[in-house]
Amino acid sequence: MSMELRMLLAIVLSFGVFFLYQVVFEKEAPLEKKVPPEKAEGVKKQTFAMDEDVRPLYEQPSQGEIGIPGPLRKGRTITVSTPFYVAEFTENGGALKTFKLKNYKESSRTDAPMKELIRLLDEPEYTLGVSFLGGSVNGLKEAVFDAVAGSDFVGVTERSKRLIFTWTSSEGVTILKTYTFSPDTYEISLEIKVRNLSPEAIDNNLTISLKNSLKGAEESRYVFCGPAALIDGELKEIKIKKIASQDKYLGRIAWMAYEDQYFVSAIIPQEAREASLGLGITPTEVLETVYIDPSGPVPPRTERTYQYTVYFGPKSLETLGSVGADLAKVVDFGFFDIIAKPLLHAMNFMHRYIPNYGIAIIIITIFVKILFWPLSNKSYKSMSQMKKLQPKMAELRAKYKNDKKKMNQELMNLYKLYKINPLGGCLPMVLQIPVFFAFYKMLYQAIELRHAPFLWWIDDLSAPDRLFSFNFEIPLMAAPYGIPVLTIIMGASMFFQMKMSPPPGDPTQAKMMMLMPIFFTFIFINFPSGLVLYWLANNILSMVQQHYITKKTA
Repeated sequence: MSMELRMLLAIVLSFGVFFLYQVVFEKEAPLEKKVPPEKAEGVKKQTFAMDEDVRPLYEQPSQGEIGIPGPLRKGRTITVSTPFYVAEFTENGGALKTFKLKNYKESSRTDAPMKELIRLLDEPEYTLGVSFLGGSVNGLKEAVFDAVAGSDFVGVTERSKRLIFTWTSSEGVTILKTYTFSPDTYEISLEIKVRNLSPEAIDNNLTISLKNSLKGAEESRYVFCGPAALIDGELKEIKIKKIASQDKYLGRIAWMAYEDQYFVSAIIPQEAREASLGLGITPTEVLETVYIDPSGPVPPRTERTYQYTVYFGPKSLETLGSVGADLAKVVDFGFFDIIAKPLLHAMNFMHRYIPNYGIAIIIITIFVKILFWPLSNKSYKSMSQMKKLQPKMAELRAKYKNDKKKMNQELMNLYKLYKINPLGGCLPMVLQIPVFFAFYKMLYQAIELRHAPFLWWIDDLSAPDRLFSFNFEIPLMAAPYGIPVLTIIMGASMFFQMKMSPPPGDPTQAKMMMLMPIFFTFIFINFPSGLVLYWLANNILSMVQQHYITKKTA
């Protein structure tokens, strides 16, 4: 088998192994810690010893605080608007109904609506709802809070503002939820105060939930979408189909979240502690991720305070890094993380000076090519020498066509005579494959490329390139349907690059190599145009380098 075919087969096999691993063999590693039976519903109860989050109450409950609850009213909706988002909160549970990002849209169209992270859910499926295990506070599940707001609109433009929801049970337990919004961040501070003026202790754990509708949720075959958490310092991504077999997790939880390809919704406790995490899917296809707070009980006539940070926004390394609590770990490129993140930082650095991510990708490709220049030189020199030996190799193949063992021996003697390593052209190329896969992972998940335009018809580097729009399906092509011009040009560049390489002596192998550009074109037809652009730029640079080396060694 010729060196060129080995090289191409190595690349193809690498593709196959990579995608097979992503789709079939990537499995969840179970947590080493198992939830003991006594902790199946939460963290073990603590004694009534006071801690810093509990303070005594000396007042008596007011006359209207305890009594027979009246009929439930329909809660009003409060809209909060900041430079980053528009959120709707409801008095039903003092929870979050919808959350839309102002700086991101649902599609690349200019008239597209704002990106909606939390879609309108049916009652009582609102997110950021609180409860207690065992239903120890009667009526909390159906509670309609009172919003301490004179208007149904809260504008946050110059300074931070608060939105307070309060509710009191018939036994005298008051829940106060205070949201604090800032004009310069996606973060929302959430403080929950539980005032217990009842004669009984609240000795069950408080829970706070994150709910996401799975109907119409964005899915990606190659990027994880679903619930995630940072447990014992490690990112735990839980596949939806695995929830039925394991719906509870225990460990030192720093945050819990729901993530898709580009965005994340997260609840971050004040500090990472040994806690429990529960998962479930309702009959209406709503995924509920519940953080079971490990704080102790709320004794009679005391008040306990719970502190959280809530983040609904893009999976941007810079933005997530400013939040803290290692939330940036949610941006995970897997095995290639150590290469992909420096590439992402380099791309963002380039974009500061050249406000076009497509050009930034081309510049990074040039730098990567320079980095691998010595290895590529060896490869192209070996290929050039192999090309010179093609007539002699053809003679040996013809002479010993009926004795393959003898033919291989004579070929090896020929290589030794001319001091040529038959693998010299393959190994340098194989060493560059991890960089390609790191580029692939980075470009596929980088929020910066979402709806980022390049040139002409390429208006979204995170989507496949399509010239024109057809109203009929095309086999092997994902919607939208059109002409993949950039992908076709990339395939043509591969064809011309192969024509520059020494042809294999075996006619069958030659035909297989001629089919490789077509094969790769079909592989790339649904890839993000940013990745196709990188591969095209790399092919062109490789052809220039190969031409230079071939001419120099002629």
